[in-house]
Amino acid sequence: MPSFVPGQRWISETEPELGLGIVIAVEGNRVTILYVAASDRRMYAAENAPLARVRFVKGDRIEGQDGVKILVRAVEDHQGILTYIGTDDDGLEAQLKEMDLNHFLEFNKPQDRLFTGQLDSAELFNLRHETLEHLARLDQSEMRGFLGSRTSLIPHQLYIAHEVASREAPRVLLADEVGLGKTIEAGLILHHQLITGRAERVLIVVPDPLLHQWLVEMRRRFNLKFSLFDAERMVESDSQNPFQDEQLVLASIEFFMEDPKRASDAIAAGWDLSIVDEAHHLGWSPLGSSPEYTAWEGKPFCKAKAP
Repeated sequence: MPSFVPGQRWISETEPELGLGIVIAVEGNRVTILYVAASDRRMYAAENAPLARVRFVKGDRIEGQDGVKILVRAVEDHQGILTYIGTDDDGLEAQLKEMDLNHFLEFNKPQDRLFTGQLDSAELFNLRHETLEHLARLDQSEMRGFLGSRTSLIPHQLYIAHEVASREAPRVLLADEVGLGKTIEAGLILHHQLITGRAERVLIVVPDPLLHQWLVEMRRRFNLKFSLFDAERMVESDSQNPFQDEQLVLASIEFFMEDPKRASDAIAAGWDLSIVDEAHHLGWSPLGSSPEYTAWEGKPFCKAKAP
């Protein structure tokens, strides 16, 4: 059991923000600590008090309640009370008893906690070490970015998403039958690209009737908050190119076709990844292309982002 003496300075291991405490009473198995800086008084069981003794050593600079700072040269212990001997800022010999230390000293920094002996148990250290090792294994897992979605995945969806997302610069056409979850597959690929840092700026282009469906699906299933771009958003923006103001943008094909400048601004903004739903509306044939296809044809729409 620690030996407590009135006048000693201790700090709380669990509440270091209380500052420097001073022992004001020791009665049986109870010790009372006064935290002047926090205007608080605590009583602890002496056998298991979460307290750490404050002991400065040679070379430390300490400060008294009168503001005088001393560079410690030696420490004397008299009946459990420490006296610090050293020199003040003027180079004069000075002494300072521990009970006269500044009450407002705090020990929140790692080096301060080490100095005062606030060391965690080996069990806690081992737990943190094992946790970090487990997180490292998760970071290297092939499933990173595919887990956590609020949906019950069908095996083929996970297979397609893994196959596509493992490519350095995914460029694919998802053409499953209706109802097999192409939106989920696209969301999985998108989520993986964002989580692994391969993409940061994403543009999703869909037919106007599907805007809110995509907005809700991305938020509800993947916790991705896309910004909805429409005519009203363009009017309210003061930016020269509003597409540069957001990282995740959702807009309709009709929105771009109403004003050619919107398409050019979107292209100029640059994207790491783009998703086009109902892509057959961007028709192409040797005899001619649809206006929707022509708006993006030959443009450097997305740039590859190194993994």
